[in-house]
Amino acid sequence: MGRGAGAAGPGGGAPGAGRRGGRGARGAGGSGGSGGGGGGPPPGASFVREHLRGMRPYTPIEPFEVLSARLGRDPADIVKLDANENPYGPPPAVAEALGALSFPHIYPDPETRRLRGLLAKYVGVPAEHILVGCGADELIDLIMRVCLDPGDAVLDCPPTFTMYAFDAEVNAARVVTVPRRADLSLDLPAIEAAMAEPEGRPKIIFATSPNNPDGGVVSDADLERLLALGALVVLDEAYIEFCDAPSRSTWVRQHPNLIVLRTFSKMAGLAGLRVGYGIFPLDLAEYMWRAKQPYNVSVAAETAACTALENMGYLEEVKQALLQERGRLLAQLEGVPFLETFPSQANFVFCKVVGGYDAAKVKADLAAQGIMVRHYDKELLRGYVRISVGKPEQTDALMAALHSLQP
Repeated sequence: MGRGAGAAGPGGGAPGAGRRGGRGARGAGGSGGSGGGGGGPPPGASFVREHLRGMRPYTPIEPFEVLSARLGRDPADIVKLDANENPYGPPPAVAEALGALSFPHIYPDPETRRLRGLLAKYVGVPAEHILVGCGADELIDLIMRVCLDPGDAVLDCPPTFTMYAFDAEVNAARVVTVPRRADLSLDLPAIEAAMAEPEGRPKIIFATSPNNPDGGVVSDADLERLLALGALVVLDEAYIEFCDAPSRSTWVRQHPNLIVLRTFSKMAGLAGLRVGYGIFPLDLAEYMWRAKQPYNVSVAAETAACTALENMGYLEEVKQALLQERGRLLAQLEGVPFLETFPSQANFVFCKVVGGYDAAKVKADLAAQGIMVRHYDKELLRGYVRISVGKPEQTDALMAALHSLQP
């Protein structure tokens, strides 16, 4: 029975009333704040939760079509190296499978059983440990909604993926910040000191391996130290397929306080269809199933992800092409006098802008030539740019543009 009918997910739990019936009417009869009183209805913003009133929105990458119009360039002429997308896209069989969808008018499987079965073979963990989301971003938010009470804390280690701090703010959680070292590795002694504070001890630690934006990896020893602190550790492995080290997905079966997140956005080339997944301890997975939206992964998204997993030969070929190009890109960037590169185990290269050059201006000057790279208007990152690994011809265009910026 589907979750829309009130069934519990694979983790178990008692069935309840249908989700629509159990929430009560949203129209007449529901309380809506301080209406009435002769002064007319209150403004809509007066209903907003207090902790969200001063919140700044997340700043995403500019949509491709908007970018194309703003630059006055044909989309085919833009070299897009700002969002770590896979320039080769998914296997050709994905487009064929999407074109052959038989039942797009029927709600999807709320338990994504076919996809979870394929993922179990791919990651080496039973399907009962796996939950699929509308991108790993949805699962980050869901973890917080399930595990955090208002005022609880998460531990964040910037510079890193900014969705951890963003979702914490959405969920009325505090963020305990432990900046990374100068080489952007985790500062384990500082993390351990923060976790030893008697008041306001963080409940969740977020770690990313390889880390975004630099591509550094959390070692086995450092992960063991994090797990020993007793908090819930969420290890984000969005870029693990590009890494020399193996995934820690199988660690979840031995560590009851570990979650591993992964995605189809990078190596599988499905960023536009939003498919991510998490490997959870079984007892925690039960509550994740209870709280997740029932039809969170569309028929199209599940079909595309399944088809990608059934075409691993193509994915491996693309992976090898990107790894080869990453090495070539790193070697060529090292010859640019105003850039200092960081070693990377992901599909991007992080660069410090030096020699009197301004990082924001470098980004703007490249954009004027149709070359898009990532720059962050944040204190820790203003002097840096991140460059995604593209196809060889995209690397060539990037290098020509970078050299044109030199006097």
